[in-house]
Amino acid sequence: MFQCVTSDNPKLQESALLIFAQLAHYIGETLVPHLTTLHEVFFRCLSTSAKSADVRIAALGASVNFIQCLTSAAERDRFQDLLPLMMQTLTEALNCGQEATAQEALELLIELAGTEPRFLRRQLVDVVGSMLQIAEAESLEEGTRHLAIEFVITLAEARERAPGMMRKLTQFIQRLFAILMNMLLDIEDEPEWHAADTENEDAGETSNYGFGQECLDRLSISLGGNTIVPVASEVFPAFLAAPEWKNHHAAHIALAQIAEGCSKI
Repeated sequence: MFQCVTSDNPKLQESALLIFAQLAHYIGETLVPHLTTLHEVFFRCLSTSAKSADVRIAALGASVNFIQCLTSAAERDRFQDLLPLMMQTLTEALNCGQEATAQEALELLIELAGTEPRFLRRQLVDVVGSMLQIAEAESLEEGTRHLAIEFVITLAEARERAPGMMRKLTQFIQRLFAILMNMLLDIEDEPEWHAADTENEDAGETSNYGFGQECLDRLSISLGGNTIVPVASEVFPAFLAAPEWKNHHAAHIALAQIAEGCSKI
């Protein structure tokens, strides 16, 4: 396997990395003695010298699985230098218009954020900043932007594993809240809605709108009222003062969504 992963054949490299990912998932402890060698392998396959996007994504998956199987923080810290390369794999896929590859990378990073949020602590500002840039990029597919938001929400929800980590990033919470509020503007005034029948109560709503609602609810519950209320208090007045009905509607819906998380201040 080590011969395959160091070969010049991208298909062999990819296959070996996919096997490493599965081994790390099921019998990771048997790979720990090879930690130094695996670090070198993953670093090389994630670097720009790996011309194949498939190889880099396979290396990203293997790295995420292996990091999750390490029980010692000191062992995980030895893989810190892989994180910029993981993010580079994502950004280069986006820059090349390979959104399916980017979405695969995002899903792997979401898994890492959920299971090992502390691994991201040292580079949290750069990583979260990059995710919010993706979320704000209207030229990207809706699914890609949603996954970037899901990453940040997942970090916010990891409060037991990494307490207070996201609360400290006030500027990013404000940006995320604004992104979610703008999603609530993605709604149309459908005639069916005015009938007020139960089957038509969601008329005019888009997937963006629904996702924004869900994330506002999750964000407020995970961060609490002391963090969310000051942010909402800055955003709501502009929405309520706007002439468009969509802005008023968004403010009222957002207030309802954050109510549960903000009930204790």
